[in-house]
Amino acid sequence: MGTRIKTGDLVKVISGSNKGATGKVTKVTPKENLVFIEGLGNRTRHMHASMYRQGGKKDIQVGINASKVALVIDEKAGKTSRIGYAKNDDGKTVRIARQANNREIK
Repeated sequence: MGTRIKTGDLVKVISGSNKGATGKVTKVTPKENLVFIEGLGNRTRHMHASMYRQGGKKDIQVGINASKVALVIDEKAGKTSRIGYAKNDDGKTVRIARQANNREIK
């Protein structure tokens, strides 16, 4: 199943070691169900030297499972919401915030 979080959304981590942190989504991989958040998940990988590259340390970003993040609908209060889908008056499918009485997102 694809994720309901899109690139550019402001999300809050709701579980795990980064619980409570908020950030902007930079990349989403629906197949692995991962969300990459700006400033979170930075790790250092120690690379082995090979014939084609020099060994050493390489900074990488690790994704967070999409089930561990929630969309922020009110930046000042930090209020989060689940996301649903509905058809609007034009017949287009739009995302709606469940905790905001099914208000359309963006």
